Amino acid sequence: MTKTGRTLSMVDVTDLIEDNAIRVADAAALAAGVVVRELSELSDLDGVYRLYDEIWRPDPANPPVTTELLRAMTKAGNYVSGAFEGDRLVGACVGFFGTPPDVRLHSHVAGVSAPAMGRSVGFALKLHQRAWAISRGITAIEWTFDPLVSRNAYFNLSKLGAAPVEYLPNFYGGMRDRINGEDESDRLLVLWDLRSTGTTARDDRQAVIALDRSPAGLPVMGTVDGPELLVATPHDIESLRTADPGGARQWRLAMREVLGTLVAEGARVTGFDRAGWYRVTREAGR
Repeated sequence: MTKTGRTLSMVDVTDLIEDNAIRVADAAALAAGVVVRELSELSDLDGVYRLYDEIWRPDPANPPVTTELLRAMTKAGNYVSGAFEGDRLVGACVGFFGTPPDVRLHSHVAGVSAPAMGRSVGFALKLHQRAWAISRGITAIEWTFDPLVSRNAYFNLSKLGAAPVEYLPNFYGGMRDRINGEDESDRLLVLWDLRSTGTTARDDRQAVIALDRSPAGLPVMGTVDGPELLVATPHDIESLRTADPGGARQWRLAMREVLGTLVAEGARVTGFDRAGWYRVTREAGR
């Protein structure tokens, strides 16, 4: 019911949701100092390819995307966007329709150039993607991220409100780029419900530590004997991969054993804090 007493139809409500999503996305872009827009021109798509090459420095035989692939994706109606600072592309996001295609978008890859980091450009890109999806009747966006990268976990789970739904061991195989190195590519698949407020009720029961950090920054196994569990992440896995590949490998295997097993058994990841801890809830009897 509106202030005038008129009952809103489903069309009215949909329009209001879409208009609000666009306003929020525009405000986020303004705050980040960028303009975010959908891309389809060949020159812009080539810019995305070159930006990703600059960010990841991938194996030339295994780039995240190619210009030709992006061209085909946009022709088929999929999502490619860029964040611009003046004429300079500083961030980009690529997604394609998942299953079922009328309700879900799979966000495949997003990246922001090093000089633009720390300004919430990635947040502006995701809110643009959200508005784009809502305008097309899509109700959920899914994507994967490395569970060892704490800043991404905080961004995805706490800032955006996405929820982990599956742990995927070595999902992409060997990626062999500047960021992932020789590490295996375990990923958490998260689902962003676009109809949700993004808030999660916190369980105040005492949590036990399932995976801890040693004083040297290496993983220490704890216990999963409790309904509320805490799972630590390394402070900086990307630096650790360079300085101590063996230590990084220990973290990969420990996270897979602890968090991967918990998620596979039906436990829910209910949050992630700034100190680098996942909070996991196990139902009674599990």
